[in-house]
Amino acid sequence: MSHSQKFADLGRPRRIWAVGAVHGEEARLAALHDAIAGRFLPGDRLVYLGNLLGHSVNVIDTLDEILLFRRRLIAQPGVLASDVVYLRGCQEEMWQKLLQLQFAPNPREVLDWMLRNGVEQTLAAYGGNVQQGLSAAREGAVSITRWTNALRVAIRAVPGHDPLMSALRRAAYTRGSGGMAEDPSQPPPGVEPDAILLVSAGVDVIRPFGAQGDSFWWGGTPFARIQEPYGRFRKVIRGYDPARGGLQSGDFTLTLDGNAGFGGPLVAGCLTPQGDVIELLES
Repeated sequence: MSHSQKFADLGRPRRIWAVGAVHGEEARLAALHDAIAGRFLPGDRLVYLGNLLGHSVNVIDTLDEILLFRRRLIAQPGVLASDVVYLRGCQEEMWQKLLQLQFAPNPREVLDWMLRNGVEQTLAAYGGNVQQGLSAAREGAVSITRWTNALRVAIRAVPGHDPLMSALRRAAYTRGSGGMAEDPSQPPPGVEPDAILLVSAGVDVIRPFGAQGDSFWWGGTPFARIQEPYGRFRKVIRGYDPARGGLQSGDFTLTLDGNAGFGGPLVAGCLTPQGDVIELLES
């Protein structure tokens, strides 16, 4: 995959609207979209920080709402299709791995773990049957392939959902004053860190940007321990806290997770290009 297929370069936006983990909370998302719609301006960016799926059976309606709002925004003069970005969260990663379950060395154990961690709701939303999946996992690769192929057919039958899942990016970032670089985590000589990095769950500050692997959606360095810029990134913004600690803000980090899907509100932040909070919205 090319760099642009993995990561979203937000350039130098006017502002960034970052939406925390949604977890299938369609009604909350629709209310949040209405609030953002009246505030969104040309030059702004909208970034969904992963975990659109899971923990609610309203997955279909949630993705439909996201696609509808995208059309609503890009219909405005001066707003581009590239101004709306979707990041991969652990729920999307699990869903993609489930669709490739036949390649897992221990498919039954993998499926059991996924079902305990939120994928069951997404599976049900697309008409998948848990017992059929468990039976297929016991029978072997041929049965699993038949089961996952049926899920792929169900996804493709819902307009826009398969392309949306294909458009997921691993992370998004602003350019800052240093411009573009092959490794965005490395600040150009003599340039103070002033870009920001947006991820789903975290980042491993020991690793270079291109070697993060799945740290972006599973988390890396404990977020509270990030006590300095990560390369050229002045601040790291995430949308999901695996520990469910709620909204948190530090000098170099920001967590926009209101615990939607677990009884809490859905949160979005309007940010400056340097990661400072202009406004917080909840629904």
